[in-house]
Amino acid sequence: MEEIVNILTPYLDNPWVQVATAVVALASAIAATTPTPKPGSRWAKVYAVIDFLALNIGKAKQAGK
Repeated sequence: MEEIVNILTPYLDNPWVQVATAVVALASAIAATTPTPKPGSRWAKVYAVIDFLALNIGKAKQAGK
């Protein structure tokens, strides 16, 4: 574990890493607290982008009803 921290430490000061982390965290919070819209609704495309930004891909995706 210490090796991983040593490898990542130089990148943590980069502001883009902090922005990317904030985007993923915000999108994850939105995806976790909102219901999945019905396919074909106007919010389905917006939700798909939020799911992508939240890294909800493959088996991590919430099943739609």
